[in-house]
Amino acid sequence: MYDFGLTQEQKLLRQNIREFAEHVISPMAQVLDESETFSIELTRKMGSLGLFGIVVSEEYGGPHMDYLSYIIAVEEIARIDGSQAATVAAANSLGIGPIYYFGSEAQKKEWLPRLCKGEILASFGLTEPEAGSDAGASKTNARLENNQWIINGSKIFITNSTSPMAGVCTVQAISGIRPDGKKEISCIMVPNGTPGFTAHKMTKKMMWRASDTGELYFDDCMVPGENLLGRRGEGFHQMLSTLDNGRLAIAAMGLGGAQGAYELALKYAKQRKQFGVPISTFQANAFKLANMATEIEAARNLLYKACRLKDAGLPFSKHAAMAKLYCSEVMGRVVDEGVQLHGGYGLMKEYNIERFYRDYKLLTIGEGTSEIQRTVIARQIGCYS
Repeated sequence: MYDFGLTQEQKLLRQNIREFAEHVISPMAQVLDESETFSIELTRKMGSLGLFGIVVSEEYGGPHMDYLSYIIAVEEIARIDGSQAATVAAANSLGIGPIYYFGSEAQKKEWLPRLCKGEILASFGLTEPEAGSDAGASKTNARLENNQWIINGSKIFITNSTSPMAGVCTVQAISGIRPDGKKEISCIMVPNGTPGFTAHKMTKKMMWRASDTGELYFDDCMVPGENLLGRRGEGFHQMLSTLDNGRLAIAAMGLGGAQGAYELALKYAKQRKQFGVPISTFQANAFKLANMATEIEAARNLLYKACRLKDAGLPFSKHAAMAKLYCSEVMGRVVDEGVQLHGGYGLMKEYNIERFYRDYKLLTIGEGTSEIQRTVIARQIGCYS
């Protein structure tokens, strides 16, 4: 595989993460998926490997790598298992990211060292039962009384929020009304275990069955005023910035998942024989595999460009949306053809392509649906304001 101008450190990172994913994650992936088990043991191992807080500076316990390095790590884990990639992606982009980029010095020192070590996980409470794509429709509210935030409301589909490792949730809430009559939105850090804060594990998922997904409830949940992240009223901006970064990680999951599914399909097609020859030699199948390889190559170029724009401090929102849209939909096309190449075996759980087929779908929904990504891109290219 062409190295895309990667540094020696990035190449070594890819090699190390790939070996870990193949030798440690792969043997456990199918069992964890089938039993819907979030593995604390495996998550701790990923923490000891330095997979949490990759971009965080050394003073807060991170290795301070660039964003492309982080994306390569997510890509390599997703090549083997979407559930573990989801744990890493959410822990970094949605959990650590808001605290690192918007937190006070005291908040960073309190939370980041433990988060970077993988001792605990942080989550980001954004989505609500009636507020998904329209995040501004959130109903969860917070009022400040005697320098205490009192939070009421609920969140849903929140990754890394309910396991024994869940340490803190950054909750987006309506904290008042602005002078122009619009909602004032703020983000507030709520430690797991705070009275009035309950988290329930969601089960019977189609995808990412070994990741931790929760419903969160806040009933007069009270936290200190200094738990406000950044300044009051900056929550919507913080959310948009967090999602921009998170889209790169979701794109990496799509790219890695597509790569893994393609490799499964290619291997199977070269081994499976019909009419006395490998099915990979049939033009219809060879063209499927050629299309997969081409789209994966294009997806990797687009995603890495978006990461390099971010690392260079240049505007990257448009390319993040493009990468998230394209990589997630490329994985959909690749896994669909991968199952087709496997025939009836592709529908059986003992073949990993079945799990890849299920796991891809959330990538076109989470952190902004494909429709929302197209809206973001259309606005960026000047179709409308």
